[in-house]
Amino acid sequence: MPIKAKIGTTALVTGAFAVGIVIGPLVAAWAQEGGRAETFRLLNLFGDVFERVRAEYVEPVQDRDLIENAINGMLTGLDPHSAYLNPRNFRDMQVQTRGEFGGLGIEVTQENGYIKVISPIDETPAARAGIRPGDLITHLNGTSTQGLTLQEAVEQMRGERGTAIRLTVRREGEQRPLEISITRDVIRPQVARFRMEGNDVGYIRLSAFNEQTETALRRAVTTLRQQAGTNMRGLILDLRNNPGGLLDQAVQVTDNFLEQGEIVSTRARRQEDAQRWNARGGDIAQGLPIIVLINSGSASASEIVAGALQDHRRAIVMGTRSFGKGSVQTVMPLGPNGAIRLTTARYYTPSGRSIQNQGISPDLEVRATRETPQERPREREADLRRTLRGDTAAAPQATQVQPPPLNLPAGLAERVQRMPPEGFPALDATRPETDFQLQQALMLMRALPPGTPLRRAQR
Repeated sequence: MPIKAKIGTTALVTGAFAVGIVIGPLVAAWAQEGGRAETFRLLNLFGDVFERVRAEYVEPVQDRDLIENAINGMLTGLDPHSAYLNPRNFRDMQVQTRGEFGGLGIEVTQENGYIKVISPIDETPAARAGIRPGDLITHLNGTSTQGLTLQEAVEQMRGERGTAIRLTVRREGEQRPLEISITRDVIRPQVARFRMEGNDVGYIRLSAFNEQTETALRRAVTTLRQQAGTNMRGLILDLRNNPGGLLDQAVQVTDNFLEQGEIVSTRARRQEDAQRWNARGGDIAQGLPIIVLINSGSASASEIVAGALQDHRRAIVMGTRSFGKGSVQTVMPLGPNGAIRLTTARYYTPSGRSIQNQGISPDLEVRATRETPQERPREREADLRRTLRGDTAAAPQATQVQPPPLNLPAGLAERVQRMPPEGFPALDATRPETDFQLQQALMLMRALPPGTPLRRAQR
């Protein structure tokens, strides 16, 4: 049965199986293996509750609904990212990983019963309507999202192209809820957007890691190098608010910039299931300096790329600490009944760091805005309920490992401003000059003497 590793941040919940088919053989098998009386008793308890609910609940209920709810509880009770995908949601997920899906174009999670926006996807109805990271969606078409599972809310936000939905949004700094009407569309996000900054620095923004990402990255680098010619000083790789995606794409993107060495490793429950990915050689940037921009919306696949390039000192990582999702989900198809998405491993950067609940700390912290004491930091993986702990017995010191020191000319790091000065204009996505983190990255890139190695020579 085919499986595919996925490391995104959005949860999907719902599914079905048949009680009689599943419970009976499991009980018999476990009883034969060693008389596991407690397991037998608990499975009997489940069957008893199931029969009482279907017989005594105030209204008739479908067996499938009861079993779906039971599966929901079993998987969502493990961690924020394990989930059941019913056949419809499984098909939707497969479409999404191919780089096309229907809906509004937002990555969401759940907080205090409400739906919280992780990030709108570039050039989608949600982005054009002004949805922002951190927005809390409290109502859909006037109906509260309190009491809905994350997947139920996601299903309501999906729909046919051209149909509209009204979102009620609570936004930090706004005294009253915002009413935002959005018309659904087929979402075909451009995963790699790129341009020249001046005539000497290439800028590439990756918005997700789907099956198109690595190909789009290669196309972007080739085009930028042709445009700049011999003027190219370096590349800025923007992974801010990139929520993740496919593990193999994170590996391939990183491999494009490394000549050798480990990219990432995963460690599962059993030692024999550990895996390691290594670079195959061939740097498409041909040694040009790279600055990677991250923030608290950079999760999973983004953290693999940033962590590997940081550990190999192939790039300078700038911005704010990333989300901290260092777990791998494996999608396991269940024939006509959809699939389960199960957390099966933690991933580690080349130096042995577990990013789970920790995130990638930038080499140079640069905030996007001037923060005040009243501002609340954005939610990260460690803030989610039932989050997976950050390390395993196989690597008890992993979170203590630090990347090698960054080799910059004396005084250069001190020239980087850590937050915007008073009066700096508010961020406008259409005006790069208002993006303070990007402006600091450009200043640093242009200040680097040509040929400066980012890693200190070993003595």
